Amino acid sequence: MKVLILFLVILSSAFCQAQNEPVNKNSSKEVKGLLKYINGLDDKILSGQHCYSHETNRFYDSVKNMTGKYPAIWGADFYWSNGEVDPGYKLVNEVIKKHKEGAIITLMWHVGKPSDDAPYGWKESVQSEISNKDWKDLVTPGTLLHKRWLHQVDQLAIHLKEIQKNKIPVLFRPYHEMNGVWFWWGDKKGEEGFAKLWKLLYQRLTDYHKINNLIWVWNANAPRDIPNDEAFEYKDFYPGHQYVDVLATDVYHYDYEQKDYEQLLKLAEGKPIALGEVGQLPNVIILEAQPKWSWFMVWSGWLKTANTDEGVKDIYKYSNVITRDEILFNE
Repeated sequence: MKVLILFLVILSSAFCQAQNEPVNKNSSKEVKGLLKYINGLDDKILSGQHCYSHETNRFYDSVKNMTGKYPAIWGADFYWSNGEVDPGYKLVNEVIKKHKEGAIITLMWHVGKPSDDAPYGWKESVQSEISNKDWKDLVTPGTLLHKRWLHQVDQLAIHLKEIQKNKIPVLFRPYHEMNGVWFWWGDKKGEEGFAKLWKLLYQRLTDYHKINNLIWVWNANAPRDIPNDEAFEYKDFYPGHQYVDVLATDVYHYDYEQKDYEQLLKLAEGKPIALGEVGQLPNVIILEAQPKWSWFMVWSGWLKTANTDEGVKDIYKYSNVITRDEILFNE
């Protein structure tokens, strides 16, 4: 019996250690340190605020003005918009600045269909449909559409390499809300669906471009059954533990369903989970019922349109919420 107990303890210890390790075996020490910190948060939660790429300080500063504290996480987007073919260089400069100020960085990628040219229209490209044939071509190496997709990824890689050069770890959450029906990469179930696109992206950035400063955040949307605005079960879009460091979900309209939280925890099997985007902040009662969220990030203007100043202050005063000045993370 003692031998069996010892074996189980060793097995449990090895499992926990494996969960602390990034999926990219060549990850930088900064990535390893940040992921270890996130894994060790226990019931604490990192605060976060998203900013539009053309307003990189507005809502981040708003939190400071409302609460006296800066969020621990600053988020932005590699969305090529506003008439610019590629404004990524400006974003990189802001990433470097925010990192020096002490923020943890999270970046996303609203990108248009590979069949389109940048700059990408929102409704016309990012939120447009893709045919089954085009999807098959997209995930099939050697096709014209796949080559156009490679060009998109390679352009993104230029900026990620610059961030890597500055030794900045990034919570990277591309192609988010993939279980929803509103983006061209969404609602593609099964091995030949979204899971394949995710693996191709991981391989291109990790194996080909040698980008080792990313923590890979698979970021879905809270499941819902609203007609023509559905978000389906997480498991049908998950690429597997070997390609994901953190599992996240987006929650809007105060849809903090306990069953969805439990479903994501189950799928994660010990990996960290997070609230990649929220509209209304979770209140203290929700955070106590759902204590395993590693961070939350409020989406830009929703900070003010969906929350009261007092509500934001209350959450930032909650003892389990970590602000920028309270980050205990050594690179």
